[in-house]
Amino acid sequence: MVTYDIYLVGVGGQGVLTIAELITEAAHRQGVPANYYPTEGMAQRGGFVKAQVRLGRERVGPSIPERGADLVVAMEVSESLKALRFAKPGADFVLWGHVWAPTAVMLGKASYPALAAVQEQIQAAGCALHTLDESRLPLYTDGLPVADNLFVLGAVLAATRLREVIAPETVLAAITSRWPQVAGRNAFAFQAGMEEGHPE
Repeated sequence: MVTYDIYLVGVGGQGVLTIAELITEAAHRQGVPANYYPTEGMAQRGGFVKAQVRLGRERVGPSIPERGADLVVAMEVSESLKALRFAKPGADFVLWGHVWAPTAVMLGKASYPALAAVQEQIQAAGCALHTLDESRLPLYTDGLPVADNLFVLGAVLAATRLREVIAPETVLAAITSRWPQVAGRNAFAFQAGMEEGHPE
């Protein structure tokens, strides 16, 4: 069986752990062994959050080694740098262009890295970079933006090799069954992400 390791980072309130949970559930639905390791105690709004999902391994330790992840999903620009050392050469690196300036930056005691500089470091590490612009987040029929984590998840499935391990339709089924009362809205978010991330 193919093995596939995913490292996710972001800040509390972005739904990073939800992305990891949905990938894990979809894998189980397809009979793919999945091990999910969230960071506990850091999910308060604005705090650093990370999760690891290891697919296709019957027996596995809890941590993805440095330079061991096949896919990195970063939901915040500066936090993406914390995940960079876990990406293997040639890994897909999906970067959601959201900026959450920490307190030190807001107080003028530290600088925030420029997006171009972050992108340059990711590419220098040998990763295949997929940058998603926040301005591309679509509006639903009520005129409000959709859930960005589900939009990003759709783009991840379309743009990376994860779709070769678990089918996008299985992920969509996991999404709609988790929130049946807003199934249409969430399906719209995921499918819009699929269209955004579809390789040309």
